[in-house]
Amino acid sequence: MLNVAKEAALEAGKFLKYNLGKVKHIERKLGQETNLVTEIDKQSEAMIIRKIKQHYPSHDILAEEGGGQKNQSEFRWIIDPLDGTTNYTHGLPIFCVSIGVEMNGTIVAGAIYDPSADEMFTAEKGGGAFLNGKRIHVSTCDSLITSLLVTGFPYNVKENPHHAVEHFVNLLMEGQGVRRLGSAALDLAYVAAGRLDGFWEVSLNPWDKAAGVLIVQEAGGVVTDFKNTPASSYEPRTLASNGKIHQQMLAVLGKAL
Repeated sequence: MLNVAKEAALEAGKFLKYNLGKVKHIERKLGQETNLVTEIDKQSEAMIIRKIKQHYPSHDILAEEGGGQKNQSEFRWIIDPLDGTTNYTHGLPIFCVSIGVEMNGTIVAGAIYDPSADEMFTAEKGGGAFLNGKRIHVSTCDSLITSLLVTGFPYNVKENPHHAVEHFVNLLMEGQGVRRLGSAALDLAYVAAGRLDGFWEVSLNPWDKAAGVLIVQEAGGVVTDFKNTPASSYEPRTLASNGKIHQQMLAVLGKAL
């Protein structure tokens, strides 16, 4: 299944890269003025689903743009065909394809492909995490003040749900720096690779994080919610770190809760 995820992510990623700067139609999702979807998202999703169905026609599929299927299978593929759509529509080459495979509620395989950098992050449960076939590990940074953190904001950030703005300000004051890349899947992949030390976000969907959570865990990191409950693909509030700064980040997040 991991090989199929990798093949699908690679094929879709190449399609995204080829069409960068060629978006013809941009829609805004119902009730969310800043949540965009393009014909490229939909075509990428169709390509991925077609690949999965060729190999596993009876498996369930949960996909961001609604192209999934429910067969009551023990396996579920969780797909983000284009994570970083806003970046993509502006021609900013920070986006990816994310595909996670869930078995009876547990993520067992995941692939995140960044076509701009030609980087494929992968993991299978119990087998470690890899970048283009080479094993990766989280960083060894053990203090917030020397940590490079990353976050994202929900589409309704102006309503400040779940104290998103307060969390940002608090961690900005405690860490060495905070980045905002515009792709939660890549944020998680970069924590796994040790490029970033910690990530948090107040409102993620399963397709944003399914693959990334496993990749971080298999790289030696820790993923929980804001109250230190172990990670679930279906819990919106997400904290991922190298493990060494996890308690420090939880303490700072707790200030606004």
